[in-house]
Amino acid sequence: MRGCALPLTKLARPPHLSKFKSFPFPIAAIAPHSLTPPPKSHLLLSSHHPKPNAPFSFPVTVAAQQEQQQLQADEEENFQVLTALKTDYNDILIVDTPKSRMLLLDSSYSVHSILNKEQKWTESYWDEFASLPAIVPKGPIAILGLGGGTAAHLMLDLWPSLQLDGWEIDKILVDKARDYFGLSDLEEKTKDGGVLNVHIGDVFIPSKDFHRRYAGIVVDLFSDGKVLPQLQEVSTWLELRERLMANGRFMVNCGGSDGGPNAIDGSTDPELLSSDESWLLNPALRALAKAFPGQLSWKRMPKENGENFMALTGPLPDLESWSASVPSPLSRSVKNWRLL
Repeated sequence: MRGCALPLTKLARPPHLSKFKSFPFPIAAIAPHSLTPPPKSHLLLSSHHPKPNAPFSFPVTVAAQQEQQQLQADEEENFQVLTALKTDYNDILIVDTPKSRMLLLDSSYSVHSILNKEQKWTESYWDEFASLPAIVPKGPIAILGLGGGTAAHLMLDLWPSLQLDGWEIDKILVDKARDYFGLSDLEEKTKDGGVLNVHIGDVFIPSKDFHRRYAGIVVDLFSDGKVLPQLQEVSTWLELRERLMANGRFMVNCGGSDGGPNAIDGSTDPELLSSDESWLLNPALRALAKAFPGQLSWKRMPKENGENFMALTGPLPDLESWSASVPSPLSRSVKNWRLL
């Protein structure tokens, strides 16, 4: 069965990386991308990158400042750096722990993908994307911002006949995802005919080939820990909307309240906002609200799951029917969507 919980034999690192050492580090200090890192806890990586695609020089310095002077042994996990390099688009760092494998990108070293070894669900926004096929017409679904393929793994596991088109701008990143995150497995058809087709390129370049093509589009585009500035523009969403078929939907990871440099405009005092108005803090949600007036639902992930803002276009689905069509934990979480 396809999914995030791949057999450990598929997660073995290539022999040429056997020289890399294991480092004790509290994994809780690494937060999913666009999330606020835990207080006084961060990952420091110092390396010199002489040119694109050159490997990091080692040793890599890994340090974590903790609120307490000492950590209990059961709060720490050993992790291994499997690969570290710089491309034209990213600083790529892939780390392996006894329980999961993580893809960290760009100068913020935020987590962009995770592959759990003992369970399928991530307990973060990636899980939400797997609920989208239940509320869109029959047809292909695009993932803009494929990363290591976390969402694709979950979606094909739950919907094995699904046709996915995954977009990623960095070819080297895709190659690493094939090596370390089982992405190549998803590029082979399931017994039900489902498959992931990988596209390398800029998702914002218009193409007639994708006009009205998709039943749903997942959007998960970040750089330096923030949602891309293009997604804060109404015009971007109006252009991307042309790729949706009739009754198609977007589901978007909008990041946190600091989703971009204009997350809070000068007239908005965050202290005065109620929980129902907190979406105003997010620049991508504000742009989506203008592009899809009366046709936008939103929610915010719980604090323990990162507090990301999520957006869904189209009429608010029948939440009871949606809940009945997906397994736990999605059957509970889909009930939290609300019309803007």
